[in-house]
Amino acid sequence: MLARARVRWLEIQQSFNLVAQLLESPGLAAVRSDPLKSLQPSAFCVSMVESWRGETVHIAATDEQANLRHFKIVDPSFHNWMGLTMALRGCQISDFPLNNKSFNLSYAGHDL
Repeated sequence: MLARARVRWLEIQQSFNLVAQLLESPGLAAVRSDPLKSLQPSAFCVSMVESWRGETVHIAATDEQANLRHFKIVDPSFHNWMGLTMALRGCQISDFPLNNKSFNLSYAGHDL
């Protein structure tokens, strides 16, 4: 348990350092404002980005008239809930709160 607390403490320190650097030199990153392009008809697009719990996936599909037909977001917790289930096999229900917080899963994200 102390190892997890140490990792969180180091993450917090790193975050503060990053914020301090950005406040000192806010103009380091170029800001882009490209105009939005039209959607392509009958297209399917998948975007995967790394978030703090794991990969977040965005899926979009358009119809023949280039209207958005379907959009879905898959939160990392969607995949990780099964890992929590496996970790709790053979454990008592009283172990659930500690294990649940260790995995730090999103309840709302699971239903996306």
